[in-house]
Amino acid sequence: MCVDSAGCELEACSSSDEVHTLSGSMSAALKPSARELRACSPRQRCCAALERLRSPTAAAGILSFGNVLNYLDRYTVAGKRDNTHTLIDAAAASLFLCVVFICSFMVAAPIFGYLGDRFNRKVILSCGIFFWSAVTLLSSFITKEYYWLFVLSRGLVGIGESSYSSISPTIIGDLFSSNSRTIMLSVFYLAIPLGSSMTQIKALVSPLLGMIAGMLILLFVPEPKRGSSDQPSSRMKSRTSWVCDMKALGKNRSYVFSSLASAAVSFATGAFGIWIPQYLFRAQVVQKTAVSCTVQPCSSRDSLIFGAMTCVTGLLGVVIGAATTRFCRQKTERADPLVCAVSMLGSAIFICLIFVVAKKSIVGAYICIFIGETLLFLNWAITADILMYVVIPTRRATAVAFQGFTSHLLGDAGSPYLIGLISDALQKSYATSVLWQFLSLGYALMLCPFVIVLGGMFFLATALFYLDDRDKAESHRLRPNTIKEPHLDLERTF
Repeated sequence: MCVDSAGCELEACSSSDEVHTLSGSMSAALKPSARELRACSPRQRCCAALERLRSPTAAAGILSFGNVLNYLDRYTVAGKRDNTHTLIDAAAASLFLCVVFICSFMVAAPIFGYLGDRFNRKVILSCGIFFWSAVTLLSSFITKEYYWLFVLSRGLVGIGESSYSSISPTIIGDLFSSNSRTIMLSVFYLAIPLGSSMTQIKALVSPLLGMIAGMLILLFVPEPKRGSSDQPSSRMKSRTSWVCDMKALGKNRSYVFSSLASAAVSFATGAFGIWIPQYLFRAQVVQKTAVSCTVQPCSSRDSLIFGAMTCVTGLLGVVIGAATTRFCRQKTERADPLVCAVSMLGSAIFICLIFVVAKKSIVGAYICIFIGETLLFLNWAITADILMYVVIPTRRATAVAFQGFTSHLLGDAGSPYLIGLISDALQKSYATSVLWQFLSLGYALMLCPFVIVLGGMFFLATALFYLDDRDKAESHRLRPNTIKEPHLDLERTF
């Protein structure tokens, strides 16, 4: 026989001496009498069913789904093109993502990081996803006469999405530990290549999916205690002020260097998502296997191929990264940053080869892209896992927020525009030359492998300090001081 917390008898239960409840079990001596039992109401049965579905794995899946929508809406504007008769590189890059989005993200990320370390995270997540989905839906009806309103909507979307990017990884970090956390974070960060390659989804579909994701988070995602997966039997030290948290993060060398390395990865992926399809199309024009496009809309075959390849390489990167890290942890305790460093340095080699073989062979260029992106995507989840190890649980939301801010500010927010400016500047002398249009964009994209090498060096620097910073965080978690739980009723909601 099984009963819920309200004393309702549930169906399909075995008749044993032990009474099972939703919160555990009780001995036969504590078994309620027949008079105390009553039939459950439909509402109580529904609540009991929802409670059983709130598993950590389901929560990680829901959060990953929300992250796909996060990056889908983020790159929707970046995937658009101007409907003029000329195609200028700097104009084709997303000025919204470079200026408006990053400014709103910069303002909002520290705020949500602060809130995520102190209040109910699932409520903040749901409010954020409802907000940006509503703004995205309304922005789809804005006409070109109200251009300024569309720019404003991009800023509001950035505010909503910063709440999700800052807080959701910390919930996964508190639901899982060790290798299982690495795997779940890998699935979560698969949303980056998947969402950014799905920008052709209709503007009305994405907000509806966002609303569904928000409801799923409220219903099925639990609110675990901060640090519960790291040291379930101990209590954390009392929470410190925001200024103290920032000083501690600034002194955490592993966190600083891994954040700079993450920015290098974002720089490359942001530039590739915008310019590699256009570069490959220009290569085909040079090879005389395609005709130069001057009137919109142009063929999107290369964009579709590159998008599909990004999804596949993202999946492979997730699997290979998780497996490689798990294997290397048996050999060295510095496995996480070392795997990231080696993969980035290897990625830079194959990305350089893209610009060598593209003029002669498109197939060869795609092979280099496939290998280079696979190695590059190894780092997303491992970088987040490094953060979970070297930052104490009560500072993780703030740490994730500022790492995301650094990645976008120094990475994908500006890299498409910068590559476009360099290509435009190189084209001025021979603006009508098809070959020079191809070469100028290739020369501009050559900046990416150099940035990737720099990121690999940052990961090597992370490896030098990783063990010390991890031990400091571990010793902080083991202190017996009691923690002050969030003091608003909001923390106990849902």
